[in-house]
Amino acid sequence: MNPKQLQEMMSKAQEMQAQLQQKMADTIVEASSGGGSVTVKMNGQKHVVGVKIEPEIVQAGDVEMLQDMIMAAINEAARKVDEAMQSTVGGMLGGMGLPPGLF
Repeated sequence: MNPKQLQEMMSKAQEMQAQLQQKMADTIVEASSGGGSVTVKMNGQKHVVGVKIEPEIVQAGDVEMLQDMIMAAINEAARKVDEAMQSTVGGMLGGMGLPPGLF
């Protein structure tokens, strides 16, 4: 690979990194638990941006169950973020013309 090709590839990689960071900021996933009693929204940077808890769950008074539902919803949202980002990165790397299986 000649230096010009390497420089072009590095430039593309920097562009892709900026696009990925923007995509992460723009991506919002939603996950729920307890049959929709707890819903969590999370962005692609894995920051929780919203939590909704149905009032009847709070009135039940089972704090442990509520904690478990919140934890389950957050974990599911994080898994969805991972899937979304893996799909995005895979698509971007495919656009660079790199051989399959390189990453």
